[in-house]
Amino acid sequence: MTLIPGQPVPAFATVTDEGPRSLADYAGKHLVLYFYPKDDTSGCTSEARQFRDAIEDFRRAGAEILGVSKDSLASHAKFRAKHELPFPLASDEDGALCGMFGVWKQKSMYGRTYMGIERSTFLIDPAGKLAAEWRKVKVTGHAADILKRLAG
Repeated sequence: MTLIPGQPVPAFATVTDEGPRSLADYAGKHLVLYFYPKDDTSGCTSEARQFRDAIEDFRRAGAEILGVSKDSLASHAKFRAKHELPFPLASDEDGALCGMFGVWKQKSMYGRTYMGIERSTFLIDPAGKLAAEWRKVKVTGHAADILKRLAG
């Protein structure tokens, strides 16, 4: 499935470390939906901390944050507690959200090929339409880039 900016994002439901969440729960707000490979790895921790440190700026901009990986809810709870993350993390163990947003990709490292989550972020507007997307995200400055986009 290819999501196109300006078009509605299909309704989705997921489970987070805070309980069930759906796209409808974010109606009337911007949703920063970010996909990351793995809890408590260096890049993923840095990205999560950027969102954590800027949470008040996101909230002032009318945005909520939802992180997604294939890690378990128990892993997410531990990761959130360790880094004091003020937003929920969704467990996409079956890959439904990853598939919907096209982030499950073939990757390679040190000559080894494998499937994994391509670090990506999607900004969904208050009406449920895709406002912007960032694929193959470079962690440094990413949260600031999203805030700039939210500012208009």
